[in-house]
Amino acid sequence: SCLCGSAPCLLCGCCPSAKNSTISRLLFTFFLFLGTLVSIIMIIPGVEKELHKLPGFCEGSGSVLGVQTHVDCSSFLGHKAVYRMGFAMAAFFCLFAVLMVCVRSSRDPRAALQNGFWFFKFLVLVGITVGAFYIPDGAFTSVWFYFGVVGSFLFILIQLVLLIDLAHSWSQRWLRNADEGNARGWYAALCTITFIFYAASIAALVLLYIYYTKPEGCTEGKAFISINLILCLIVSVVSILPKIQEAQPHSGLLQASLITLYTIYVTWSALANVPTQRCNPTLLVRNSTGSATATEPLTTWWDAPSIMGLVIFILCTLFISLRSSDHPQVNKLMLTEESGAGAGAGAGGAEEEGGVRRAYDNEQDGVSYSYTFFHLCLLLAALYIMMTLTNWYRPDESLQVLRSPWTAVWVKISSSWAGLLLYLWTLVAPLVLPDRDFS
Repeated sequence: SCLCGSAPCLLCGCCPSAKNSTISRLLFTFFLFLGTLVSIIMIIPGVEKELHKLPGFCEGSGSVLGVQTHVDCSSFLGHKAVYRMGFAMAAFFCLFAVLMVCVRSSRDPRAALQNGFWFFKFLVLVGITVGAFYIPDGAFTSVWFYFGVVGSFLFILIQLVLLIDLAHSWSQRWLRNADEGNARGWYAALCTITFIFYAASIAALVLLYIYYTKPEGCTEGKAFISINLILCLIVSVVSILPKIQEAQPHSGLLQASLITLYTIYVTWSALANVPTQRCNPTLLVRNSTGSATATEPLTTWWDAPSIMGLVIFILCTLFISLRSSDHPQVNKLMLTEESGAGAGAGAGGAEEEGGVRRAYDNEQDGVSYSYTFFHLCLLLAALYIMMTLTNWYRPDESLQVLRSPWTAVWVKISSSWAGLLLYLWTLVAPLVLPDRDFS
């Protein structure tokens, strides 16, 4: 029955009781992480060299990644495999996003597909993955690259929303603790964390100027770093203005320091994709030859920006799966349950006969999160991790070299600007819209 039943069946008796909705989200997230792990394994050089043994994977099509047939297919197998895995995971979550449209409660027959049949869903994912490896090359990678770019941009925006929400929740909780007792200790901790974030940001900025700019040239890198530095200074000053403090007493430098640190990381990630080797030392780390031609080793993904991107991807995906926001506005935007909502729903089913603790259905009266939106988030996450593992690389116009185009740089820089503007709006919105409740 656990193969066909609902999520409660998968929670063993030794585990504490949990919500049916939480278990389902965790299992779908596990599918995403499993696909990510397979992608990482396939791009490891030793495994990549063995992929040509897969029947039809390196043969049977007119070109490889849109590259002419005289290019050695084995040089692009890892890149090709990650794109196929990304397509399979995106197609899997897109399928469930469509199937779960307008599901209002667990009484809807389609809710059983969301919360049960895990064995068969795993088989569906495996089947889509196997089929993806037989997609003819042609223009697939060139077209799918731009799908990945758009999806990654949207997922970065979701990351920024979650980060801004985390920053506001963090500050409010510590200030609330300071009001309740031991104010000196909590304020000292608040100042210490803020100082650490700003110190790390300043150190990172100095390193970016040293390693990603040159006295002559590298104008784009200098402009990107300087613009983001100015924008971070602006949001930091605005966050402590008297009128802002009056409208939002909990706003302060802790949120601004965290947003600043993340903005510097996104800037670093963007500069690591600059195709000019003279202005991008990361290219030398990814490939000691500085290029990725068909006769030379393919660039690797495990440099510092990509590893940081993988860690942030894991944390944000778990955040989406595990918890709701403390702010109603974010819950409404993310279409998730209110904090603590549904805690008592179905509580009588938390324990089965014999006192065994199980998961319980907390969605009989209404779903606690939007099934479709959740799958769309995982779809965007799959595209984001696909682009991260391939370093946003694609064949260039000559079809001879894998390069990171300027598209990747502009997408990441634009996302950093969008994040700063979004945070700035959360500060000034109570002043611009005084009739709305932003408590």
